[in-house]
Amino acid sequence: MGFFDKFNEIRKKISEVENNIYLGKQDFLEIYERNLQLEKEIEERTHELNIANKRMLTLQHIWDMMNSSKPLNNVLETIVNSIQGELGYVHSSIMRKQKDEEGEYLSVVAEAVNQTIKRADDILQTPIQARRLAYTKGGMFAEALENRKIVQSKDIAASLHAIMPNVEQSVIDEVLTDKSIRSIIVIPLYTMETPFGLFCVFSSREELAESETDFLSMFAQQIELAITIADLFEKVKEQAITDGMTGLYNRRYFEEYLKKEVTRAKRINQPFSIIGIDLDFLKKINDKYGHAYGDLAIKSIAQVLMSNARSIDTAARMGGEEFNIILPGVTSEGAMVAAERIRKAIESTELETIGHITASIGVATFLEHSDNIEDILELTDQAMYLSKRNGRNQVTLAKPIDETSWQELAVSAFLDILNKRRIPLAENFKQNLSNKLISNSSQSEVLYSVADLLTQTYNPLHKQGVVKSKVLTAVSLAKRFDLPKEEVDNLKIAMLLYDIGNLLVPQEIFKKAAPLTDDERNMIKEHPVIAAKKILTPISYIQDVIPIVEYHHENWDGSGYPAKLSKNEIPMTSQIVLIVDAYYALTEPRPYRDKLAPEQALEEIKKDAGKKWNTALVNEFTALIENDLK
Repeated sequence: MGFFDKFNEIRKKISEVENNIYLGKQDFLEIYERNLQLEKEIEERTHELNIANKRMLTLQHIWDMMNSSKPLNNVLETIVNSIQGELGYVHSSIMRKQKDEEGEYLSVVAEAVNQTIKRADDILQTPIQARRLAYTKGGMFAEALENRKIVQSKDIAASLHAIMPNVEQSVIDEVLTDKSIRSIIVIPLYTMETPFGLFCVFSSREELAESETDFLSMFAQQIELAITIADLFEKVKEQAITDGMTGLYNRRYFEEYLKKEVTRAKRINQPFSIIGIDLDFLKKINDKYGHAYGDLAIKSIAQVLMSNARSIDTAARMGGEEFNIILPGVTSEGAMVAAERIRKAIESTELETIGHITASIGVATFLEHSDNIEDILELTDQAMYLSKRNGRNQVTLAKPIDETSWQELAVSAFLDILNKRRIPLAENFKQNLSNKLISNSSQSEVLYSVADLLTQTYNPLHKQGVVKSKVLTAVSLAKRFDLPKEEVDNLKIAMLLYDIGNLLVPQEIFKKAAPLTDDERNMIKEHPVIAAKKILTPISYIQDVIPIVEYHHENWDGSGYPAKLSKNEIPMTSQIVLIVDAYYALTEPRPYRDKLAPEQALEEIKKDAGKKWNTALVNEFTALIENDLK
C-alpha cells in the first residue's frame, strides 16, 4: 500500500472518530438538557408541594383550634396569624357584618399581628380594629358577601377608602407606601347559611391563580366551621353557667367566681360585699295564683337585679327564690345603699294579677364581718332571715361573726340543715319548721321546740320541753367546771344538734322492741359521725361545735365510739353531752323498757363512774340533779 493510500485510510479513521465524538456530544447535550428540564420540573413540583404542605398545615392548625374549645375571638386571631408569611400573604383580617340603629357596618374582630398593621394603626392613630367600618352596597366587600364569591382588587387605596370614607386620601396613601402589598382578596364567610362577614387577605401577588382560589375557598370553609363550632361552644358554656329561667348566673358559676374574688380581695386588701335576696311569700303566690305566677315573680326580681347591678357586679340565682350579688370593692355602707335601692325597685314593680311583691335582703362584707368566705355566706343568710323574722321587705346588715349570738348561729344552722342538707323529711314539715325559725317568737324557745319536733320524727315517745331541760342542765353543769362563755355557747348549740345524725338512720331501728342486731347497733353508733361529717361540717360557722357532737359517745375508759378516746382526750363539753343525754334517756320510756325515776337514773349513772364517766363529772352531775329534786 502506497503512502497516500495509508494517509487516506488514517484520515478516514479520524473522520469516523470525529463523527463518533460528535454523535456522542449530541447525545450528551440532549441528556444534559433533559436533566436541566427535569431539575426545573422537580424544583417546580417541590415548590408546589411545599406550598400545598404549608396550606395543609395551616388547615390542620385551624382544625386543632376548633378542637380546643377556645373562645371565638381566640380561634379567629389564631386563624389570621396562621395564613400569612410563607404563603405570600402580607396581612389578613376577619371582619364581621353588624347592624345598629345607624345601619349596617363592618368591624374587625380579628387581625394578624405584624409590622404592617402596627404601622398602619400608628398612621391612622385610631386602630382599624377599633373603627366602625363602612359597608357600602355595590362595593367590593358587599359584592363578595352578597354574591358569595371571592373578589380581588389591585386598587388597594380605593378598597381602604371604601371602608374608611372619613379618612383623608393622603393618610391612606401614607399607609400604602409599603409596596409589598400588591392586591387585596376578599372571601365571604357564612355560618349556618347566614352571612357572618369577610376574610380579607393582603397579598404580595397581583394575580390570583386557580389553585390559590381553591385553597382560599377551602380555607374559608374551615373558618366558617371554626366560627360555628366556637359559637356553639360559647352557647353551651353560657347555658352551663346561667340559670335557664332568669338568665342570671347560676350557683355553680357564682361559687367559681367567688373564689377568684376572694383571691383578688386578699391580694389587694380590698373588701367586697354580698347581697342576699329572698322573695317573700313565694309559697303563697304559688298556692293562690299558680306556679306560673311564682315563676313570674322570680323573673321580675332577676330583671331588677340586671337593671340595678353595675357591669362589674355578679348577680346569680342560687336556687328557688334566693339570689346573691357580689359587689367588688364595695364596703358594707355602700352595699346597704345598693341593697335598699334593689329593695325599693322590687317593691315598686307591679306584676300582672299578683300586684306588688317584696323581698327580704341581707348584706355581709368580706374583710369587715369576717375574712372567711364561708362565714360571709352564712352571715348573709342570717341577715336575710333576720329581715324575714322582723317583718320582711327590709334590708339587714350582718353582725361580725364574733358578735353573733349562739341563738342566731343555731337558728341559721337549723335553717341550713332543713333547706340544704337533704335530710329525709317531708317538704311541708321542713317548711313549717323553717317558718317557726324565722318567726318573731323568742329564739331560744323556738330552737327548743324545733329540736323537740325533729327528735319526735325518730323517737315518737319524746316529749315537748325535754330539749330545753337538757340545755339548761348542761349549762348548769358546765358552769360548775368554770368553762368559758365561748365553750358554753358551743355546748348549747351542740345540745340542740348532737343527735341530728339519727335523721339519717333507718327509723324502724328506733321503734324496735326486740333486741338490736349487731348491724343495727353499728348503724346507731354511726350517728355521731354522720352528724359531724355529713350534716354539720359544711356549715362553716359552727366548726367548733362539731368535735363536741362527734365525740359525745366516747367513754372515760376508752371503750366508747367512734374514736376510742379516753380521759382528758375527750372534750369536757362532749362528756357533759353524754351524761346529760344518758340521764334524760333513762327517764324517758323506750319501746323496749319503761322509764326510770330520776333517783333510779342517778343510781345507774353512778355505777359507771370511772368507766363511762369521769368520776368528778358524776359527782357534780349528781349534786346538780339532787338539788333540783329537792
